[in-house]
Amino acid sequence: MQSIISRNGLETPEPVKAEVKGSVPSWLQGTLLRNGPGLFSVGNSEYNHWFDGLSLIHSFTFSGGEVTYRSKYLKSETYKRNIKADRIVVSEFGTMVYPDPCKNIFARAMTHFRNIIPDFTDNNLINIIRYGKDYYASSEVNYINQVDPNSLETVSRENYRNHIAVNLATAHPHYDREGNTYNMGTAIIGLGRPKYVIFKTFFHVIDIKTRKATSFKYYTDALVVFHHINAYEEDGHVVFDIITYKDSNLYNMFYLHNMTDETDNFINANKEFSPPFCQRFILPLSIQKDSPKGTNLVTLTDATAQAVMQDDGSIYCKPDTVFKGMELPGINYNFNARKYRYFYGSRLEWSPHPNKIAKVDIVTRTHIEWQQENCYPSEPVFVGSPGAVEEDDGVILSSVVSSDPNVSPFLLVLNARTFEEIARASVPVPVHMDLHGMFIPSTGSQESS
Repeated sequence: MQSIISRNGLETPEPVKAEVKGSVPSWLQGTLLRNGPGLFSVGNSEYNHWFDGLSLIHSFTFSGGEVTYRSKYLKSETYKRNIKADRIVVSEFGTMVYPDPCKNIFARAMTHFRNIIPDFTDNNLINIIRYGKDYYASSEVNYINQVDPNSLETVSRENYRNHIAVNLATAHPHYDREGNTYNMGTAIIGLGRPKYVIFKTFFHVIDIKTRKATSFKYYTDALVVFHHINAYEEDGHVVFDIITYKDSNLYNMFYLHNMTDETDNFINANKEFSPPFCQRFILPLSIQKDSPKGTNLVTLTDATAQAVMQDDGSIYCKPDTVFKGMELPGINYNFNARKYRYFYGSRLEWSPHPNKIAKVDIVTRTHIEWQQENCYPSEPVFVGSPGAVEEDDGVILSSVVSSDPNVSPFLLVLNARTFEEIARASVPVPVHMDLHGMFIPSTGSQESS
């Protein structure tokens, strides 16, 4: 695994036909568009953290049972500046750029102040998102870069600040059936507390709503969250499932000097690694202020998560742990904000990079897995069958790389119900490990992300 984690990716700018084994469903027509870090050194300079690598976007396109692959670097302003200078000149999440020793004292001082109060990088390496009919590479900053999903060319850059008073916005928006996009940003104004801004985009017309405090305070024990799974309302309660960690050690694991260490050393050095837990929280909405102290206010049948009234009137939420060792969760998006049963994700055990993907049944608390020796699958993406009624009627798509030089990278297609392999499309070019993305159908149904 160490040989492929920090390897600089190569572009495949023209479509390359994959060798398909098995049978790709004839109804699967469209493009799986993926994003992630791909360039970890520029000239003689290197990034410190895996989350810093320059964005390399790649795609698998399905048409008539055949699959083609291509990849291109996101031509962000950060990418252009780094390549022009032949070194890293823009600071990232885990890599602070120091002043150029060739600059005079005034230029070095200005660089120092810019690093203290930075204009964020536009190296959008986290996800692919949609606004209207346009697709953008995104990360947790104020910039997004529009990408052509067919050619993978970088079209233009947008700055949220030109439209909304936010400093940052998430890389994981939500979508409704009418094609609108919902996202949340953070506004940091002066020395006051941050404000959360929820905004809805109607094909580029933005409606802004600021978050208002509820009349009750809900709280739980300290935790760290990367990803949410789903949330819905049921009988006067909000039920939401998230991936939690007890601390932020995972950030440290992704420093490249840790990830490229020998396997035994890596495992030994990260024995205190906080594993991810899928936890369910339930927030009752109809609360009487005179409810007895110490009372569990959750009344849903068979629920084990609790919300307990405290002496000061606040409500302490105790979650139900559904599953241990899962990240990068995804669902059948037709069940977004609805009661659901299944989610899919990457199994995390001793390493931050998964070597298994799994399907979890929330009702039975059982799971099934796919794995292959020396192979590392990406986040699984669910694509539903046309006209499907059952929640798990569809396929799972995952981009797989291998540390075995005899195994070519491939796009894996699984039956979402059984997790049995129905096809794989191997490509004769290098493929990098990625983070997130979405399936864009040729016609018809909503994207899967």
